[in-house]
Amino acid sequence: MKKSILFLSAAVAVLATAACQNFKKGDGGLEYNIVKDAGAEKAKAGDLLSVDMIVKSDRKDSLLQSTYDIGLPQIVNIAPDSIPGLYAGDYNSMFKFLGEGDSAVFRLNLDTMAAKTGQPKPEFADKYVTFTVKVRKHFKKGNLTDSALYAQIDSYFKGEIEGLKKSEESKLAGYIADKKLEPKKTASGLQYVIAEEGKGNKVVVGDTAVVNYTGRLVNGSIFDTNNAETAKKENKFNPMRPYEPLRFRVGHDPVIQGWTEGFQLLSKGSKATLLVPSSLGYGERGGGTIPPYAPLVFEIEVVDVIPGPKTEAPAPGPIVDSVATKK
Repeated sequence: MKKSILFLSAAVAVLATAACQNFKKGDGGLEYNIVKDAGAEKAKAGDLLSVDMIVKSDRKDSLLQSTYDIGLPQIVNIAPDSIPGLYAGDYNSMFKFLGEGDSAVFRLNLDTMAAKTGQPKPEFADKYVTFTVKVRKHFKKGNLTDSALYAQIDSYFKGEIEGLKKSEESKLAGYIADKKLEPKKTASGLQYVIAEEGKGNKVVVGDTAVVNYTGRLVNGSIFDTNNAETAKKENKFNPMRPYEPLRFRVGHDPVIQGWTEGFQLLSKGSKATLLVPSSLGYGERGGGTIPPYAPLVFEIEVVDVIPGPKTEAPAPGPIVDSVATKK
């Protein structure tokens, strides 16, 4: 967890380059390229692997999943071949090629998968899904009880999350340095840069702010935006949601604390960047694609401010499970 973003990017680049080379043919149409064999014992049924993994389809703009975005590994449970629906050359088979320290690239044949399982091919790919995998740790079942094995996983993940906590400050500082920002800082730890000053009075508790926003992790990945063009560019577009300015009543509608405080620094027409530490965001739990202890970056524009009554007591602003606001 202490690896820098640059180190992770370099690791991804090495594996991605290897993905273009020398695939071998396996059972069930599975193709594989072992990038690194660390010589460790390979996983077998009942074992679990902690892996970093990038999943892509064979279409343009094909990224489907990346553990590097979240900064936490994925746990893969190696299932017995006797489970109905499994077959040689399927997703489960891939990980039996690997042990601790190994890395590889796999191409899963969707035509074979459809024929073997009797299920239709997924719509997000044509023929192949590619998995670029790097194994962090191998948890061996052996004679362990399930409870003992999963106690190891629980302890492992607590260590990973503690690593995220310890690295939060340096991640945010690195982002600020990389973007050459000179933010101001409030007593709570919120940092902000006002790119354009608005006009009129600043937002106060009780006002309704009408806003455009894009939320990013400090590695640059977007977790939400109400800008349709940005969503399309970043392959995050959801045709089922409306892309229009968001309205929320400051101090009353449940948003993260960083928003409740941050918008009170702004007025109508303001454009700003809010740098939100996890203590003012999603905290130790995270939410969705936001990992625990994640500092967040919001690029925001205050489209309008609708004055509201100022006599009501503000509602609490819990950390919620969808971007900055509760759906």
